[in-house]
Amino acid sequence: MNMKSNLTNESRENGNGASTLSQACLKSCKRILAQIGRAKDAIFAEARDTLEVQDQMLRLVLNEAEALAWQTRFPHLFFPALAVEKVQEAAAWDSRQRAVAGRTRASY
Repeated sequence: MNMKSNLTNESRENGNGASTLSQACLKSCKRILAQIGRAKDAIFAEARDTLEVQDQMLRLVLNEAEALAWQTRFPHLFFPALAVEKVQEAAAWDSRQRAVAGRTRASY
């Protein structure tokens, strides 16, 4: 059997070649979404336990990191580094805010 008839037979079995490709793409996207979701949950849990950043702020910075990661060709590879960087920035910002608030209260 030649290659053309193999593709034709596959297309008949699967409806058409495009649906096979779209199913593979969908499966791949779901896998990447799950991988990012697991990383997001793990980073959130660790940051929540070790840093004094509010949960809402953590969610916001993790969502921002995810949005940035999806702008790349390999979001599942970039997300963890972006997320950790964003969480560290949020923790530093929160710490500065607390220090300023403490100085402001002390001056009254």
